[in-house]
Amino acid sequence: MAQPDTSTATELRESVMAVARQLRRHRPDHGLTLSQMQVLAEVTRTGAATPAELAGRMHVRVQSLTDSINGLAAAGLVCRRTDDVDRRRQLVELTEAGGALLAADRAERDAWLHTAMRENLTELEFGLLLLVAPVLRKLADAEAGTIGT
Repeated sequence: MAQPDTSTATELRESVMAVARQLRRHRPDHGLTLSQMQVLAEVTRTGAATPAELAGRMHVRVQSLTDSINGLAAAGLVCRRTDDVDRRRQLVELTEAGGALLAADRAERDAWLHTAMRENLTELEFGLLLLVAPVLRKLADAEAGTIGT
């Protein structure tokens, strides 16, 4: 059986990863690890969750998140509270300080990206990226094999 030509997918993957690397380089130094930032972002997206739920959504083991959650809690960026429905469960929630830190982090990277786009792209290229963004989101949100179903 002939293998599909994946050169377009390879080019897209490499380009997206290069932009992601640049975005990481333009992250402010707030003393948090990438894992801690990922936990903050996940809690922001989904709201209060148990460590097991966070781990499941992030495709990591709960044990891998323990240090990150402890560090974030010690810094006052997340808090733990008992679940009102099941008192045995602990929920991790974003604090106001955690939300502010994440918003500032995103704003700085967004500003860099916008400036880079304006300074390096033609108006047509800039417009094309605006059209492509929702398509890339669709790919990012899709499970393997379920696109278009």
